[in-house]
Amino acid sequence: MKIGELARLTGTNVETIRYYERDGLLPVPARSEGNFRIYGETHVQRLFVIRRCRSLDMTLDEIRVLLHFKESPQENCADVNRLLERHIGHVAQRMQELQELERQLKELRERCGEARDAAHCGILDGLSQAIVPSGKTASHVHGTHRNCANPNLQKGK
Repeated sequence: MKIGELARLTGTNVETIRYYERDGLLPVPARSEGNFRIYGETHVQRLFVIRRCRSLDMTLDEIRVLLHFKESPQENCADVNRLLERHIGHVAQRMQELQELERQLKELRERCGEARDAAHCGILDGLSQAIVPSGKTASHVHGTHRNCANPNLQKGK
């Protein structure tokens, strides 16, 4: 099948498929006489695994490790278990960070209970204060906006 059919079948953006190929997550496909990429069932199955891992918010490096073990069924899966335990810890940490983010946003929202001119908006005034009450500098919670770092992954993961 051609890349468009693979994209349609797996619900993946064509550019994302090309990105995964360049990054080594998908095997290089054969080429037709007209130099079109030709994909097979192996690509479909591997892309389903990659997409499932991405839906679990796994990094491409984590996926690479998991794909290695998927292709080496005789190996012991202890490293797979450790990888998943680390990822669970990462998710728990992100959940705490998101709860803190929610708390800060609610605190900001409480600064402006009624509509008024922007010059007297408590939210805008609060945003100009760079230090949050805990004494830490306000920061963005990384990983909360899926695939922002790579525009190729925004539509198709």
